[in-house]
Amino acid sequence: MLHKEIDSLHTQHGDASLYPVYGAGCIDRPRVMFIFMNPTAKNVSSQKGWNGLRAPWLGTKNIWSLLSDLGFISSDYFNQISTLRPEEWTESFSEEIYTHLKDKSVYITNLAKCTQLDARPLKDEVFKKYLDLMKKEISIINPKHIITFGNQVSSIILNKPISVSKYTGVMSEPIAIDGRAHNIYPTYYPVGHGRMNQPKAIKRIKVILK
Repeated sequence: MLHKEIDSLHTQHGDASLYPVYGAGCIDRPRVMFIFMNPTAKNVSSQKGWNGLRAPWLGTKNIWSLLSDLGFISSDYFNQISTLRPEEWTESFSEEIYTHLKDKSVYITNLAKCTQLDARPLKDEVFKKYLDLMKKEISIINPKHIITFGNQVSSIILNKPISVSKYTGVMSEPIAIDGRAHNIYPTYYPVGHGRMNQPKAIKRIKVILK
């Protein structure tokens, strides 16, 4: 699904020593689609030699506490993830985690799939190169709710300046893709520099999905 186009863009905007990272989870009308920014080298599936699923956040820790608090990751899985070092993530365990998310009707992706060596922000121009692909991805997945994390991602997808702090409760922005209406819910970015805002993100998402 869109992998060839994603691979092509990675050669232009990603680090040559790394693989791009695709979206993963429930691909058939999931309850929620989470859209983050872009992957980094901390994702173990971006490394050369990895032959398993290439999906967001594998080998990292922060995002899984959000998914646990939202009830999308079982306590057993979360406890395992909390103790694993990046190099201890296996291809089979990664597949197992995303099968679990699929069963929970969750799909996770990034606006830009080009993997970077570190977490320095990408320029708007790079994200915009992925916008058409993102719309195709939304059209194919057809999620019930779309959560966009952070001002930058939300603004680019909605094509207007967005401040996530102004969106509370079930406030959303409409977007039409291939003749189908979707609701976009701009939400605080919950990891990295936005880690302090994770409780706000969790609170809003719980209201949206209630």
